[in-house]
Amino acid sequence: MKGILGKKLGMSQVFLEDGTSMGVTIIEAGPCKVTQVRSKENDGYEAVQIGFGLRKPKNVSKSELGHFAKAGLETAPQFVVELPLEGETPVVGSDVTVSVLEGVKRINIRGTSKGRGFAGTIKRHNFQRGRETHGNVNHRAPGSAGAHTYPARTIPGKKLPGQYGNASTTTRNLLLVKIDAENNLLYIRGAVPGPINGFVIVEKI
Repeated sequence: MKGILGKKLGMSQVFLEDGTSMGVTIIEAGPCKVTQVRSKENDGYEAVQIGFGLRKPKNVSKSELGHFAKAGLETAPQFVVELPLEGETPVVGSDVTVSVLEGVKRINIRGTSKGRGFAGTIKRHNFQRGRETHGNVNHRAPGSAGAHTYPARTIPGKKLPGQYGNASTTTRNLLLVKIDAENNLLYIRGAVPGPINGFVIVEKI
C-alpha cells in the first residue's frame, strides 16, 4: 500500500533517548477497509480504494450501501480515497493498518487546511502594514493594484484579499517518530495541515 487514511488528534511531545523533547502531531491511522480494487483491464489504471470511519446509515444512499456492502460494511465510511497500487494487490474487505508504514522514516501528509474565511492581504499574504502617523491613510490597504494607462488592468495573479484556507494542502518530508500499532497511532514530528479531528492522507515518500 502507498499509504493510509487517518484523523488528526492534536499535538503533544515525546522524549528522546538523550532526554530532549520533540513536538509531535498524533494521528489515529486506520484500520481502513479496502472497498474496491481498480485494475487496468476494467478501469484503465491500478489503484486501491480505502475507507476510514463510519457514517450513520440514515445519511447514506442505497447505491452507496450496495457498493460498500461488497466489502462487508454495513454503512459507508466517512472518508474514502483512492491510492495508487503499490506492491501486492489487496483483497476487497481486508483491513489496512499502520503496519504498512513499518520501517518508513519520511512521509507526506495531505489534508484540508483550516478555513479562515475572507481575509485581507496582511493576514493572507503577509503584507506589511502602513504607518499610523504623518498623514498616512494606507494602514491595511493593499496599495496599487496594477499599472496605469498601459496595460490599464490588474495583472492576473496579483495578491489581493480573498478566501484564505480551506484548501487541499500537503506537508512534505515529515519525520515519522513512532508507530503505536496497538492503538493505531502515528507520532509525527511537527505540524500537520487541518484542524483537530480533520481527516488526512498519510503517504510514503
